[in-house]
Amino acid sequence: MHFHVRMDVNLPPDLDPQVRDELIAREKAYSQNLQHEGKWPHIWRIVGEYANFSIFDVDSNDELHQILSGLPLFGYMSIRVTPLAVHPSDISNTAHR
Repeated sequence: MHFHVRMDVNLPPDLDPQVRDELIAREKAYSQNLQHEGKWPHIWRIVGEYANFSIFDVDSNDELHQILSGLPLFGYMSIRVTPLAVHPSDISNTAHR
């Protein structure tokens, strides 16, 4: 199952810099592990914002929820999830015809 996910990060401006750096380092390691596993195949920065668009490839809604809620920055994020389906005009998805 593929999902388009928008994540907006809203860290408090008064967050201790050491805590901020530790959270960001944990977030990077967590996300890169998921990328290596193939669960998070695409991530793009949104220009001018502390936000990203990502594509997740997971087995279920529950798996996606578990992954997203496990993000170290989860408590500081606004997340929007859109389930995706194969488009019948997509020439790269001939296996789904």
